[in-house]
Amino acid sequence: MTPRAGLDPKLLAILVCPMTRAPLRYDEAAQELVADAAGLAYPVRDGVPILLIEAAREFTPKD
Repeated sequence: MTPRAGLDPKLLAILVCPMTRAPLRYDEAAQELVADAAGLAYPVRDGVPILLIEAAREFTPKD
């Protein structure tokens, strides 16, 4: 079986940030689900989103 690039759009449509409950956007290049309002980026490992706040990378949100 060949790995698929990206995330299933249906899955992405239902995933939310565990902290803010806001929708996430997928950054394919970084393999992260990004919560812009929270300033958090959750890793995607082997196609599996890791939606644990303690696993997220913090960043400064852009206005």
